[in-house]
Amino acid sequence: MATRALILLYDGFDLIDAGGPYEVLLTASRLLQRDGLAPEFEVVLATPGGGDVTAFGGMTLTRLEASDLIGACDVLIVPGTIDVACAVGDGMLIETIERLARGAGMTASVCTGSFLLARAGLLDGAPATTHWEDLSDLAACADGIEAVGGVRWVDAGAVLTSGGLTSGMHLALHLVARITSVDLALRTARQLDMDWSPDPAR
Repeated sequence: MATRALILLYDGFDLIDAGGPYEVLLTASRLLQRDGLAPEFEVVLATPGGGDVTAFGGMTLTRLEASDLIGACDVLIVPGTIDVACAVGDGMLIETIERLARGAGMTASVCTGSFLLARAGLLDGAPATTHWEDLSDLAACADGIEAVGGVRWVDAGAVLTSGGLTSGMHLALHLVARITSVDLALRTARQLDMDWSPDPAR
């Protein structure tokens, strides 16, 4: 049974925050298929309500799944945004994150997506990271958040957060390592022509 990874999109999201993990997970599955094995990841792009969304900069994505019609996922990935205040104030988006996180084995954020997880109550009392410019704001946005700097990602068990932008790819490789193997994560990084270490501080 493939691991279902749902990337939740919304207006104003940063394209690389979603596209980076998308490519990592698909590439990992493609390498397994080359080995004659079943693909490990089913990657779903969804929005609250299923409508089109426009990423920061103007690129529009269409024909997306409606997240309210998806019963559960194994991994929920929430990308970040430049306009954090707008996203945090989107009640439907926050309610969708809360609902999907309840049924997911793991919930992960990229960059400022951590603020959405915090708004959904997922980071209370937990270590977390975000873009280096926003660490102090993250620490102040909810009680008990331990904002961690100098790392590409923080794995707190059921909830994972990553630093800015391309750190989301490093987090996705960590997910590949955690769900399958470090060897597959390293092969995936090599296929993507990027340097990756199982150590989040490197």
